[in-house]
Amino acid sequence: MSYFTILVGIILVNNYVLAQFLGICPFLGVSKKMDSAVGMGVAVIFVMVLATAATWPIMQILNTLNIAYLQTIVFILIIAALVQFVEMALKKFIPSLHKALGVFLPLITTNCAVLGVCISNIDDGYNYLQSLVNSFGAGVGFLLAMIIFSGMRSKIDDNPAIPKAFQGAPITLVTAALLSLAFMGFGGLV
Repeated sequence: MSYFTILVGIILVNNYVLAQFLGICPFLGVSKKMDSAVGMGVAVIFVMVLATAATWPIMQILNTLNIAYLQTIVFILIIAALVQFVEMALKKFIPSLHKALGVFLPLITTNCAVLGVCISNIDDGYNYLQSLVNSFGAGVGFLLAMIIFSGMRSKIDDNPAIPKAFQGAPITLVTAALLSLAFMGFGGLV
């Protein structure tokens, strides 16, 4: 499978948020403002690629030792430790970036899309480089969904034309559903 096909497939066709419904919590919670959405999206790209870089080789070790059933627990521990390590490193060496990311970096620990991409890379039989490309594409797809949804929310939040019963969470969920339906149009692309 070509790297371009993997990228297009994961960004548009199998988008983690809009097609696989992983990472919905930050998608709904951090998309009120564009700068927050972009910050979270960029941080997710970074962590997804690093998490895959760390978990793929460890999965090979688990397979060799015939303890692959520990995959989920090991991956969660690796992702949590990795996010904490990245946060400490940024705080020490690049404090401006640490301050810009704010709470977004610790929130990624609980983002199920990060765990989902690490597990699906193994389940889909990708080699190491394909896994890294897939993880990067999954992060870009997450960022794309966050930017589009944030733009949509800026137009619908506090809009007086929306009926009172639909204001707040209901219109947000309806809008997310419509965006997900729109992405279904990419279904036959790959």
